[in-house]
Amino acid sequence: MGPFEMVVAIIAIVTIGKIIQTKQKAKLGIIEDEDMMGNKTQRMIGNSDTSAMQEEIRALKERIQVLERIATDNNSATDLNRQIEELRNR
Repeated sequence: MGPFEMVVAIIAIVTIGKIIQTKQKAKLGIIEDEDMMGNKTQRMIGNSDTSAMQEEIRALKERIQVLERIATDNNSATDLNRQIEELRNR
């Protein structure tokens, strides 16, 4: 085995290790945050985080549905303005 094959083997082993590590963190609900300086911190996703994210996703999906309906329906300008204002008030 030559030096090129050794380098490729090492890179493959490190890559596979990182993939396995990332999958395990995802399975356990661990989030890794990185700040502007490159400092990494890890935290667990709690039930409150999960429910807050699910609620935000639900609200965003509703807004997207309304925007899609507004874009595809043939409405008057005043009706469009009313619907947009309703979205802003949510």
